Amino acid sequence: MAEDKVEIDTRELRNALGRFATGVCIISTVTESGEPVGMTANSFSSVSLDPPLVLWSLQNNSEVFDVFARPRYFAINVLAREHHEHSGRYARKGDHVLHPEHFVPGKSGAPVVPEALVTFECELYATHEGGDHLIIVGKVINMHTRDDGDPLLFYSGNYHSLA
Repeated sequence: MAEDKVEIDTRELRNALGRFATGVCIISTVTESGEPVGMTANSFSSVSLDPPLVLWSLQNNSEVFDVFARPRYFAINVLAREHHEHSGRYARKGDHVLHPEHFVPGKSGAPVVPEALVTFECELYATHEGGDHLIIVGKVINMHTRDDGDPLLFYSGNYHSLA
């Protein structure tokens, strides 16, 4: 039985996916030369509790693909509402080197954003091709949590906050 191929307009799909509210993260690692770098992402998700696995997705044509595609260690920093400027900064092309006041080294060596709602320090577990993205799965080896604060949310192309 032949299936009809449905053509999906990528702009319409992007807009439709944007109707799902997400948190905002800075994914951070160090380059081969030891330089701390970060990029904004909202493609974070939990995978497994045992073993403790999380994932995020990296666009194949990202200017920093080689840095983020296979680092041994990386951190997923879930941002609080007051990190709005951090999010905008590290989402821009050519602006991925972390400012010294925006991070501290984690136990794994990956940069950790102070006062993030939660940071998951990860060791690379697996990668999977996923269309125009690389799905990166990390095993959580350390966590930092904050007891208070509101999340930075992204919905329909804009930042939002609770209530």
